[in-house]
Amino acid sequence: MSHNVTAPMVGKIVDIKVKVGDKVKEDDEIAILEAMKMEMPIVAPAAGVVKEIKVSIGQTCETDMVLAVIE
Repeated sequence: MSHNVTAPMVGKIVDIKVKVGDKVKEDDEIAILEAMKMEMPIVAPAAGVVKEIKVSIGQTCETDMVLAVIE
């Protein structure tokens, strides 16, 4: 079963903490989103392996946009 990692609000990706193939645990940091001049960690919703990263550093994202996929 795969899980989507989504953006909680509009912002800009300032760091990506994982790469495809990395094993993650629930609540591990996946990326850092900058919104309203604050940095917000984006965490894994479940344990698994990072299958896909759909954003890059500097990219602006919308609320509920899929940032990564974990299987």
